[in-house]
Amino acid sequence: MLEIQLLRSDLQAVAQRLADRGFALDTAEFEALNKKRKEVLNEKERLQAEHNQVSTQIALIKSQGKDWSGLRAGASADDDRRKELELEQEQIDAKLNDFLRGIPNVPHASVPAGKSSEDNLEMRKVGAPRAFNFRVKDHVDVGEGLGLLDFATASKLSGARFSVMKAGIAQLHRALVQFMLDVHTREHGYTEVYVPYLVTGECADGVSSLAKFKDDLFKVEGRDLYLIPTAEYPVTNFVRDEIVAGEKLPLRFVCHSPCFRSEAGSYGKDTRGMIRQHQFDKVELVQIAHPRQSYELLEALTGHAEVILKRLELPYRVVTLCTADMGFAAAKTYDIEVWLPGQKAYREISSCSNFEAFQARRMQARFRNEKGKTEFVHTLNGSALAVGRTLIAVLENYQNADGSVAIPPALRPYLGGAAALHPG
Repeated sequence: MLEIQLLRSDLQAVAQRLADRGFALDTAEFEALNKKRKEVLNEKERLQAEHNQVSTQIALIKSQGKDWSGLRAGASADDDRRKELELEQEQIDAKLNDFLRGIPNVPHASVPAGKSSEDNLEMRKVGAPRAFNFRVKDHVDVGEGLGLLDFATASKLSGARFSVMKAGIAQLHRALVQFMLDVHTREHGYTEVYVPYLVTGECADGVSSLAKFKDDLFKVEGRDLYLIPTAEYPVTNFVRDEIVAGEKLPLRFVCHSPCFRSEAGSYGKDTRGMIRQHQFDKVELVQIAHPRQSYELLEALTGHAEVILKRLELPYRVVTLCTADMGFAAAKTYDIEVWLPGQKAYREISSCSNFEAFQARRMQARFRNEKGKTEFVHTLNGSALAVGRTLIAVLENYQNADGSVAIPPALRPYLGGAAALHPG
């Protein structure tokens, strides 16, 4: 959520920057609400001043033993009006709060303006795509050829956009999770956490706008509970309504969880295989940071995600998302895209974002600074990595002409030293 003072001090500049990301800020509505609030506050202040003056007069008259009943009647009428104004201010403040909660974050100054993903800015490429001397298969054909990836059974169980993994591929999937957690906890200083897979609406609204995106979530019927679309939802809410000691920042958490998404609005998009599913796993990094450090930490967090791809020897690139391609709450986002030879394209495998104080303001997550005063923390997160898409990348990049799949050396210790998966 944006700081309301930002809109009051430079409304048109905020509106222009939000327009860069495709959001039309209703400046007229804000100005009308803000004007009405000022009018109410001014009348409250006037009545309070009059109340103070009358109170002084009553005290003086009472001390002189004179009749002050006429002043008392007027004071009672003013008290009633002040109560009406208090209620009116509460209603206006509620409308302003709802207005603010529907506005996306303002992009950081370094974010390139753009209208679509075509305007994203490539920062670097790491590794060269492998040159194959045979016809390349996508992960569906590779997995089904091994007899270890079963979409037909998944469809029988749950419908479209689910998968069943068996034997070696299921073990490879589990190995990827353990490898990622080990690297981030042992080398990058993250604390591993295990969290509920269901959160309340308040938690969901703390990291994004529940009103705008509830159709993307799976809701438990008759309960204020939603299946998490990412571990960001519960983990970031660790600091909701908390005041963290400044010297403890940054807090670093890593969490493996399944993720559940309805994929509303994606009909007909990436329907083949495991690219876009209703259930998938991620290893998520979350940092709670001092505002002065958050952009330095964004670079570090992105680097932590890159380490996984480097160790797995998978080609990838990093892009800065343009204004129109960022998520609702992000101030700046780097996407990491892995090379998928079956698609002959780079595809997103991680998004690493700095939300600045946007989420913290929604959650009332603060820290106590060097002067003992409270400030909002900055929040960051990133996938490190999306496990299913990493599995896809391994199957496609490490496939062999005979249908087998080599296992990246970094994963072999997690698979009893096995060097490959073989058909049959």
